[in-house]
Amino acid sequence: MQTETKQTNSAPCAWWAAQDARMRNIANKSQWPQSMHLTVDRMKIALAHIYSGTVHEAYGKKRVSIKIDKPMIKHGNKGWLRELEKEWAFRGVTKTVTPQGILYRVA
Repeated sequence: MQTETKQTNSAPCAWWAAQDARMRNIANKSQWPQSMHLTVDRMKIALAHIYSGTVHEAYGKKRVSIKIDKPMIKHGNKGWLRELEKEWAFRGVTKTVTPQGILYRVA
């Protein structure tokens, strides 16, 4: 899977950033088809079993992102992660690693 690493800064006001993201997510989620909702839900469940961090979804206008805050791979799940990432890469999913967490972006 294509992995990109970025150095990004945290938001100066975390509460405001979270509220803004929540409202944008609610507004954009209705614009996506049910098939995308199903794909995102499946990815969230798989990532929650592999990583011990908090998994969030973010519906944007052009793409959907799944973010894992403070990601730590659970014991024995590296092989599962490699297999899933190989399949997701085939489907066009990209992975971005930042200091805040890991983002999986779905077209």
